[in-house]
Amino acid sequence: MSDFDRSAATRWGSGVARAGTAERDEGLRAYMLGVYNYMTVGLAVTGLVALGVNMLSTTTGPTGRLALTSFGMAIYASPLKWVVMLLPLAFVFFFSFRIDRMAASTARNVFLLFAAAMGLSLSSILFVYTGVSVTRAFFITAATFGGLSLYGYTTKRNLSAFGSFLVMGLIGLVIASLVNVFLQSTAFQFALSVLSVGIFAGLTAWDTQSIKEMYFVNDDAETAVKKSVNGALMLYLDFINIFTSLLNLTGSRNN
Repeated sequence: MSDFDRSAATRWGSGVARAGTAERDEGLRAYMLGVYNYMTVGLAVTGLVALGVNMLSTTTGPTGRLALTSFGMAIYASPLKWVVMLLPLAFVFFFSFRIDRMAASTARNVFLLFAAAMGLSLSSILFVYTGVSVTRAFFITAATFGGLSLYGYTTKRNLSAFGSFLVMGLIGLVIASLVNVFLQSTAFQFALSVLSVGIFAGLTAWDTQSIKEMYFVNDDAETAVKKSVNGALMLYLDFINIFTSLLNLTGSRNN
């Protein structure tokens, strides 16, 4: 789901004073590892759900080309497709508005349900694009994301001003994408995909730094888990948007 509104993911717990101690360094590493672990599990859930739904939705037609099953027609070609498209967005807004009142276990479960909903929404790309294209875009995204997130974690430079600029660009990107729903311009979509890769690449570094700054050595276990899950959501959305934008730019479509 390209240009997904990851800005709805709350920067919850940011701006807390940090203690420069060995205890904090060890706790910070464990905290960031938790963020990346949750994100990885979320991506795995998304991939498995997308693959499973695609297997149920497609079949080989009489001519040897891919065709939709009755289930595929229901979720891709009926009014139900709007529910499939918008369900992940509903999860993000629910998570953002409720996380401060959720138990840590609930936050984890909501995140995994969101990842499953995203898998349902993204399953159509396996029908539209070749498996080679999807795999290539995924590994390019993983390498890009890894490098940018590492930069965001290690840099001493304050990325706040840069991040604010990127959020403004994201808002413009979302508006332009909605306009193109009606224009259906291929050239405009190509330009938006290029812009999307740049914006979410920058957001990956900024979000990583912001997530790092959310950590506080005196957080209790419940708060630490919720911060980890919230951080995982932020980075997950960056990853997904880079992936789908790269796929739009480089993907080969099924015949």
